[in-house]
Amino acid sequence: MWTLIKGGRVIDPGHLDGPMDILVQDDRICRIFPCGALPEGLVPPHADLKTIDANGLIVVPGLIDMHVHLREPGHEYKETIASGCLAAAAGGFTAVCAMPNTRPVNDNSQVTGFIKLREAQANGVHVYPVGAISKGLNGHELAEFSDMKSAGIVAVTDDGHPVTNSLLMRRAMEYARGLGLVVISHSEDENLAVGGCMNEGPIATRMGLAGIPNAAESIMVMRDIALCELTHAPVHIAHVSTRESVRAIRQAKAAGIPVTCETAPHYFTLTDNAVKDYNTHAKMNPPLRTAMDVGSILEGLADGTIDVIATDHAPHSPVEKDVEFDQAAFGIIGLETSLPLGLELIRKNILTLPELIAKMSTNPARILGIESGIVEGGHADMTLIDPLAWFVVDAGHFFSLSRNTPFDHWNMMGRAVLTLVSGKPVFSILSNG
Repeated sequence: MWTLIKGGRVIDPGHLDGPMDILVQDDRICRIFPCGALPEGLVPPHADLKTIDANGLIVVPGLIDMHVHLREPGHEYKETIASGCLAAAAGGFTAVCAMPNTRPVNDNSQVTGFIKLREAQANGVHVYPVGAISKGLNGHELAEFSDMKSAGIVAVTDDGHPVTNSLLMRRAMEYARGLGLVVISHSEDENLAVGGCMNEGPIATRMGLAGIPNAAESIMVMRDIALCELTHAPVHIAHVSTRESVRAIRQAKAAGIPVTCETAPHYFTLTDNAVKDYNTHAKMNPPLRTAMDVGSILEGLADGTIDVIATDHAPHSPVEKDVEFDQAAFGIIGLETSLPLGLELIRKNILTLPELIAKMSTNPARILGIESGIVEGGHADMTLIDPLAWFVVDAGHFFSLSRNTPFDHWNMMGRAVLTLVSGKPVFSILSNG
């Protein structure tokens, strides 16, 4: 099968940026060339050639979300791997990394293999399992990293639970380094955070809710930076939300410590003011912070301190969310709103378009050691974006099984209109896609 993507602005950060045509043969990128200059004889005379008009669109390497919770196995009423992959495709993602806090926990090769089996039965979006650091996420004994890597994991984390034992975290880093795996840190001091359900500050006080201070995150960020320096093992800090964390990571990078980090769209879009009406759809961990913290997150994105934008997609049903605020589950969904929220950073002159694509595609791939990019001979995993498409978020029509988003009914501009995985469309709202 041959596919010709014509007239789009092709962006592969640090590699390509300009109007080009892309010829795809089966699951591979066959040729990239100037618009309208298809080499004669390249496509066999009687071949079935499908043409996609990408005029006015942006063609980028498939987006990669390195932090999602797909809930399967164990909580399929919230999300399944199949529904999560549909939501990912609709958001422009060709690949997602599934966190291990499932039931049973992904702390062994059998669960990893099950996730890969479900991936093969889904719509084609790549699912990269992330294995647990500790057995059962209990923080006491290391899981079998090697067996899980053989079954398909690309990283390890106890996401949802901090590894409070510093010696265990050191051993995890050393073990992971020997296997070429990155350690993803859920940085939280549970003793400081215990009982808290939103950011500690004036709004929490007025609402009568227990708060979580910035230090609950930043203390553990600093510890893991110290362990990263000690072990020389790559460490990735998840869901950064505070100005203190950004400052510590910036200093660590300047010192040559191999640390990377991510933030989520809600941390550069919303403040703790979003929970003032006890809106449980704005309850997450770490919590939404202050305007000053948001400003620091934006600075970290602009100066490269923050490498990745990931969603921390965390589906919950009304059973967990339609309750009193302090009893509600932490987490929001994000796969279907991440890209337009990211594009807003361009309109605010925080990032350039290539910088945004790097944080949502090529940087996650580099950190995890997976394939990405628009290159001849490479896999045809691409996302076509209409940067001017206006739409109103309607959570009731999401592909995700859950609806827990604070962005319902928001007006947004820019979205994925075609998502290709191995040359095949897994999502399209293009008439010619």
